Amino acid sequence: MLHELKNIINTAYKAKQHKIKAVLVTVVGLDGSSYRKPGVRMLILENDEMRGAVSGGCVEKEIVKQSQSVFKTGEALLINYDGRYRLGCEGILTILIEPFDVTENFYSAFKNTVKQRSTITIQSHYSLTERQGVSIFSFDKKKKEKSTYTEVFVEELKPEFHLYILGVEHDAVALCKYAVMTGWKVTIVAAPLNTNVIEDFPGASNLLRVEAEEVEHLKMDTHSGVMVMTHSFVKDLKYLLAITKQPITYLGLLGANKRTEKLKEQLLDYQPDLDFIEKINGPAGLDIGAITPEEIAVSIVAEILGAIRNKSPRLANSKTISIYG
Repeated sequence: MLHELKNIINTAYKAKQHKIKAVLVTVVGLDGSSYRKPGVRMLILENDEMRGAVSGGCVEKEIVKQSQSVFKTGEALLINYDGRYRLGCEGILTILIEPFDVTENFYSAFKNTVKQRSTITIQSHYSLTERQGVSIFSFDKKKKEKSTYTEVFVEELKPEFHLYILGVEHDAVALCKYAVMTGWKVTIVAAPLNTNVIEDFPGASNLLRVEAEEVEHLKMDTHSGVMVMTHSFVKDLKYLLAITKQPITYLGLLGANKRTEKLKEQLLDYQPDLDFIEKINGPAGLDIGAITPEEIAVSIVAEILGAIRNKSPRLANSKTISIYG
């Protein structure tokens, strides 16, 4: 996940400023099942501070122990961890532990790539016999990385999901909170005369005060979603009309069934685009009996996550294979 990598890189960069060494831990292979899948990473600092996790907790102590040799020698280490006889860790993990030096150029390139919403490619090259490896970060899609190692695990990290919340009431605050916790970028859109400040929405990246019609010109993409929740029928209608051409992955509308149907009827009068109408998830959220703003936020975040991953909601115990990953 990009938000996990952002945390790792930001922490490693700050540690470097204080001359604290860091090692990057990457799961590059898996035989069997595990709580987390290949591509998950964590950071260990020389002062024993950690960011992230690569399992449910059963392997981290061993990784910290093994990382000491990497700090001492400056050489990467490849280990196998067999969790088949431990509750919750039923597979054999192949884990690369390597020195992680975040230079100014690397940090600048990473930040620019995130800002430009481009894909980041990470190639973890390794050798099962030599027990060595290296991870190569590429911020240029056209650039092909090569190494002498026999194995490679490649991961492409898409831009972070960007949720636009059109509305500023208490339920918008709750949704912002849970969306940020999920790792999404959040932009709050308010009316021009609104007096809220960004601090009212913990974790939000931006607060825009614009007319509804101006939402049409916001730079949304296929890694974006919109949640319309102004509690005003007229404002909701104007916002919906303004985003009919946006290439978003998710569009949610807060409100009861009757209100939603009435809004859709009005939309057809102004914009007879049936494809757009069918995109509207309204009332937004999964039917889990949500009542409070926080519960409604959980149901909406879950529905959006399903849309992002192209998954239909179902009970976790209705599947015979792992639902995670």
